Amino acid sequence: MSFVALLILILVIVSFWKVFEKAGQPGWASLIPIYNMIVMIQIAKRPLWWFLLLLIPLVGVVIGFIIMIDIAKSFGKGTLFGMGLAILSPIFFPILAFGDAEYEG
Repeated sequence: MSFVALLILILVIVSFWKVFEKAGQPGWASLIPIYNMIVMIQIAKRPLWWFLLLLIPLVGVVIGFIIMIDIAKSFGKGTLFGMGLAILSPIFFPILAFGDAEYEG
């Protein structure tokens, strides 16, 4: 069971790295816990002060969904795909990373 979890973890890490690189950001930024959220906000084309909103209980959940939807839109995907990014990241980030989606920065 832990082997499967390790494979999923590796897939998610590689996917985040690839998505960051597709967006013109350094891939290693996906590995730094707080910095990766700041970079995701930049990919979503939102102001950096939104990071503070992520720290507020309940508001942070809503802002997280908005950021994921905006990331999906930045790659030419729709709102439902963004909801998938927020709810099922281990499935939707590899689709975004290894699919034909291009960043429309």
